[in-house]
Amino acid sequence: MLRISIVTIFPEFFAAPLALSIPARAAAAGLVRYDIVDLRDFTHDRHRTVDDYPFGGGPGMVMKPEPFFEAVESLGASPPVILLSARGRQFAHSDAVRYASGKSVTLLCGHYKDVDQRVADHLATEEVSLGEFILSGGEPAALAILDATVRLLPGAMSDAESARTDSFWDVGLSAPSYTRPAEYKGIKVPDVLLSGDHKRIIEWRRAEGERLTRERESGIGNRESGTNHAE
Repeated sequence: MLRISIVTIFPEFFAAPLALSIPARAAAAGLVRYDIVDLRDFTHDRHRTVDDYPFGGGPGMVMKPEPFFEAVESLGASPPVILLSARGRQFAHSDAVRYASGKSVTLLCGHYKDVDQRVADHLATEEVSLGEFILSGGEPAALAILDATVRLLPGAMSDAESARTDSFWDVGLSAPSYTRPAEYKGIKVPDVLLSGDHKRIIEWRRAEGERLTRERESGIGNRESGTNHAE
């Protein structure tokens, strides 16, 4: 069983998402356990303070190191201990594969202006970002990483082949997908997908995946056309 621990000042953020879809089914099947830890439980003042003014001055508040260290110590957490941070390297599918193959993952959610650097340097074993943008806190990023990881656990998805044909599973993007009707508002599904010729379909999907990957790497494609296709 994989143990996923999330240290946060907003434990209620995770209640609804973890009760739905694959994360919920995986937990019910005994594939994963979620420990949602309230960072404020590791403060020692009546106001349950988790932040303070930055040394050297400047705007914003910085999250204190002590609650994070005490929370992780209480969990007896082993690596990876991941700080969600805009300074971190970008999360990738290969990370989800690695996390899913382990026994535990601990996610540290920051908030406010920043987290004391000692948490990054001496507590976290990894610093990870979802991309070059800023969120109001680490919670959405933690949830995204959790979901990407849990769906890879053996038995989490009813159709494992569906996961293996996703974008980034091996290399690059997956081909576009179509379903019924074969024609809608004059827009037709590619003929090859209706041909019944499985060899041609496999080749078309490979070629389309390679084309989309090239376009993405060169910065063209969806952004130019104004479309955005969700997986």
